[in-house]
Amino acid sequence: MNIEEAIRTRRSIRAYEDKPLEDEKLQAVLEAARLAPSAKNDQDCKFLVVRDAATRAKLVDACKGQRFVAQASAVIAGCSLEPERTMSSGLRSGPIDLAIAIDHMTLRARELGLGTCWIGAFDQDQAKKILGIPEGVQIVQFMVLGYPSEDPKPRHRKPLDEIVCYEQWS
Repeated sequence: MNIEEAIRTRRSIRAYEDKPLEDEKLQAVLEAARLAPSAKNDQDCKFLVVRDAATRAKLVDACKGQRFVAQASAVIAGCSLEPERTMSSGLRSGPIDLAIAIDHMTLRARELGLGTCWIGAFDQDQAKKILGIPEGVQIVQFMVLGYPSEDPKPRHRKPLDEIVCYEQWS
């Protein structure tokens, strides 16, 4: 599968097969995150991988009752180690760096026949307590990973002329 096909066919998966995830595939997905660019190449992030079924089940409540969190073979918490760090633009680097890394992960997962879904709806404090994440570290995003048991249709996307302008804002 080439990158264009992975981009065009990637979907948010919310139903998973009860099938273990091979270590090699998990490592390949994590390697994609490691290779992602980051502000000043600080790589100011850490990925906590949860494969234990009991822990994934506890995360369902922290993730606002999204049951597929427990169905997936793994849940990955993308964490910012210095959540207050900002770039010269005034934007926080952690969420941007993690978005890039997680996107790399989703595309590599797609290439490997795996499904993913970003989860931004969660209770920070509850999730940190379940996972033993220390004070000062922030979970930016969860991503579930596993073998999909659904094949959602593509969602509507705006045409380029509605989302792109050239030279000046229009």
